[in-house]
Amino acid sequence: MPGTPLALFALNATRALGSHVAQALGVALSAHEEREFEDGEHKARPLESVRGRDAYVLQSLYADGAQSANDKLVRQLFFLGCLRDAGAARVTAVLPYLAYARKDARTQPRDPVTTRYVAQLFEAVGADRVVVLEAHNPAAFQNAFRCRTEHLTTTRLFAEHFAVLLRDAPSIAVVSPDAGGVKRAERLRQALGRRLGREIGLGFLEKARAKGVMRGGRLVGEVGGAVVVILDDLIGTGGTLVHAASACKAAGAARIYTAATHGLFVGGTTALLDAAEIESIAITDSVPPFRLAPELAARRLTVLPVAPLLAEAIRRLHTDGSLVELLEG
Repeated sequence: MPGTPLALFALNATRALGSHVAQALGVALSAHEEREFEDGEHKARPLESVRGRDAYVLQSLYADGAQSANDKLVRQLFFLGCLRDAGAARVTAVLPYLAYARKDARTQPRDPVTTRYVAQLFEAVGADRVVVLEAHNPAAFQNAFRCRTEHLTTTRLFAEHFAVLLRDAPSIAVVSPDAGGVKRAERLRQALGRRLGREIGLGFLEKARAKGVMRGGRLVGEVGGAVVVILDDLIGTGGTLVHAASACKAAGAARIYTAATHGLFVGGTTALLDAAEIESIAITDSVPPFRLAPELAARRLTVLPVAPLLAEAIRRLHTDGSLVELLEG
């Protein structure tokens, strides 16, 4: 909203990332307070006027040792509603990691479509727009909301990282661990090809999952003799990436790297972190790797910062600019 003052808030659970975004944006975080009550209830309010301002609220909705994903979601919703009641001209939720994005369709009888329910909550508190970084299924995310949505990708971050890391590799292929991620892999393939000035291969695995059990695994695409980058949107237990790496190795891949925007590392990721066929794992700090021992994270992970991307997106949205260049990678 050109000419309208900007207000950038980061709730306490995402304060560290919010400080980096504010620094990249060249503004100070707007002041707010969060209070806890003895029975577990809470409240949050801005400590400065937001009347007539273009307000952005940063909160990454992953569970940690202090707050569950539900806690963070409710706190975000309440604060957005509070800003609306306090007269903000526009209210935007900035969610580096969106909880419940994986359950976006009915795959079993009487399944919930949780992504749509979450969307209705944001709409109910008056959010004008929701910005998400690398949603599990971008089409499902965009279709679930009736307010405006912006889907940011990490294509550029990973393309820049791997263009340096693999500049001397004679043959490269980007592989999606399932058919649903082919478009994500294709974006990275194109961006990496532009940076390196040569053709990059593409592949994917046929995979199905039901009741937590993974089935299938036929590799589609040629990876023999190539350096492979396996790209996913998130790492849960890491089983999907281990499965994909094994398939690529069996198909003759020379070296294997993995990348995912959101590193959750839940439920025993030993197989992924110890997988000899995987050279390294690249993630972003949309979710800090707090579940891993620091020495293990330092040895196995490359963590790419998302603050510059989020800051530039907010800058462009505030001035009603275009995000197309950010999305192209």
